[in-house]
Amino acid sequence: MASVKLNAGIVGVGSYQPEKILTNDELSQHIDTSDEWIRSRTGIGERRIAREDQAASDLGAAAGQMALENAGVSADEVELVIVATATPDMPFPSTACIIQDKLQLKHAAAFDVTAGCSGFVYATTIAAQFISSGLYRTVLVIGTDVLSRITDWEDRNTCVLLADGAGAVVMQPAAPGYGILSARLGADGAGGKFLCIPAGGSRLAITPEGLSEKLNKLKMSGQDVFRFAKTILPEVTLQAMEAAGLTKDDIALIIPHQANLRIIEAAAKRMDMPMDKFMVNLEKYGNTSSASVPTALHEALEAGRIKDGDIVVMTAFGAGLTWGSVVMRWQAS
Repeated sequence: MASVKLNAGIVGVGSYQPEKILTNDELSQHIDTSDEWIRSRTGIGERRIAREDQAASDLGAAAGQMALENAGVSADEVELVIVATATPDMPFPSTACIIQDKLQLKHAAAFDVTAGCSGFVYATTIAAQFISSGLYRTVLVIGTDVLSRITDWEDRNTCVLLADGAGAVVMQPAAPGYGILSARLGADGAGGKFLCIPAGGSRLAITPEGLSEKLNKLKMSGQDVFRFAKTILPEVTLQAMEAAGLTKDDIALIIPHQANLRIIEAAAKRMDMPMDKFMVNLEKYGNTSSASVPTALHEALEAGRIKDGDIVVMTAFGAGLTWGSVVMRWQAS
């Protein structure tokens, strides 16, 4: 695969987490689990849950507004909105169109991307193409998910992982040598059965029988997903680094999808890199799907872990099965 340098970078970042915190101890009051069991297997201590009146567009709009303000970009400047989500407000219109209206981005085109937890990495790569081609200058990319709505709260193997949140970035042309240096995306549809929601699409309608079997909720083959993730996460990260002509010694920070601490630790070991090179915040937020990478990016910036000229890698895996990695040279605003 040819390597193409993309003249696009991130100029603003924002995130939003719902106010309600659901701790492991609270979960253990309803299912057979414990704080020790969850932490030892996932690294998660608590997660955020959206209010009943909040949908993916509400969380995404809040994160998007913060990113615009952080970038110093007005609503009139935004030309495209790309929203990565696995939990859209509704089948259509797209959540991107709903957010476009909420933020009054009157001059922006808008569409959604469905790539599971890899969605944000996919969306930033897509945005970079639009910017590099010259078609658009300012693109708002949002990852937002309300996984609590598709969670079977009686399935302890999944409910301990999932949570709600949103993250967003503003992308514009980057100075020479800065911005996205390489990107790698991939998919294996044969693994789609390992992480899916069986009912609710054109294949299988939601029926009373399906509801009783919770076919409208997320189903996951945990062992299969774990095996896939611990292999693909380091693999695609190294591929993207190689495409940019970089080695692991050049990397200042890797921002992985926050699914399970054991997966991140396995990736670090496989890449022979210390854990302090990985941004980890899932202890506080759990797995927020497409929101996890931009939320972790925002926290890393707030904590001063990224400075001008640093090489930063965003990497993720998700339903599909999908995966992706983006290598950037950070340009401080």
